[in-house]
Amino acid sequence: MSDVADFPYFALSDDHRELQVAVRELCTSKIAPHAAEADLTSEFPQASYQALKAGDFHAPHIPEAYQGVGADALATCLVIEEISRVCASSALIPAVNKLGTLPLMLGGSEELKKRYLTPVATGEAMFSYGLSEREAGSDTASMRTRAVRDGDDWILNGQKSWITNAGESKYYTVLAVTDPDGRRGRNIGAFVVETGDEGFSWGAKERKLGIKGSPTRELHFDNVRLPGDRLVGDPSEGLQLALRTLDHTRVTIGAQAVGIAQGALDYAVGYVKERKQFGKHLAEFQGLQFMLADMAMAVESARQMVYAAAAKSERNDADLGFFGAAAKCHASDVAMKVTVDAVQLLGGAGYVNDHPVERMMRDAKITQIYEGTNQIQRLVMARSLLK
Repeated sequence: MSDVADFPYFALSDDHRELQVAVRELCTSKIAPHAAEADLTSEFPQASYQALKAGDFHAPHIPEAYQGVGADALATCLVIEEISRVCASSALIPAVNKLGTLPLMLGGSEELKKRYLTPVATGEAMFSYGLSEREAGSDTASMRTRAVRDGDDWILNGQKSWITNAGESKYYTVLAVTDPDGRRGRNIGAFVVETGDEGFSWGAKERKLGIKGSPTRELHFDNVRLPGDRLVGDPSEGLQLALRTLDHTRVTIGAQAVGIAQGALDYAVGYVKERKQFGKHLAEFQGLQFMLADMAMAVESARQMVYAAAAKSERNDADLGFFGAAAKCHASDVAMKVTVDAVQLLGGAGYVNDHPVERMMRDAKITQIYEGTNQIQRLVMARSLLK
């Protein structure tokens, strides 16, 4: 039989439970109070970022060798889940820091890791990820951004779309075609771009349905000169590095989705226990009890799938691609269904922003889209099954 340590998702360790409690306490006192304002103003929740830094929850995945806390994949998911219960926008701080830095952790030189992981670990900088383009979303291999070698340097031209925390992050992992005549998908490199690099700029903030406290912008590159040591790994293997990164980070989106769904369920349960109609509390009506039971069952199934995928991410199991896609896909579908039902349980009150469930419903939608739409996740799973 396998050792029980292989299955941490069946029972969290004492350390994981202590972490969960600590993050929840911080979120309740320091992050929840800013969630509605961040949504209303579409401004980055700076107070939440400061609180996360103070608790070492802003980039928990970075190893101790680079002054991080060295949280494992499950612990990182627990952090993101707990933050997402109260503010999905704030949860994107640790989630996107992992997304942006993981290519360096997987394929970067030791010098590159020390240079860029350390300031993220200490809270001096955030790190974003530039893969998608206007005409290269799901079909990432068709990207048009180009990196041309010039001596020891590279000259970067093009644009990236839908970049989370753009303008707030100091560093960006950017994918670009390095050999236009090369084999499709094997002609792309990954580079680190810094705020302040000449020719690098951002577009205006996107006006979004949800996660409004996390800015989303385009990145623009106009003859940006990058030193050769900004290349992450081999200039022909950037896309493979990007896809390996997504295998791991899709699990964190699943965690975000579980947190959003749990937050909506918690609020709906509290509401129906207090609200009265026809002389009874809403919680006394069997039809609503069944709704709540279905919501809780769906959330728990999604949570277990995310935790299982997180354990596989930590071990780098061969079937991580399937489990990461499945966890992200299932959890985000659950988040959308549960938040819609939470709004329904509140009735008219659920449709106004006096209550957080309408924000949670709007926030949930993006979890079905970014880091690969759920249609793409189903393709990933199917290809894994049909190998």
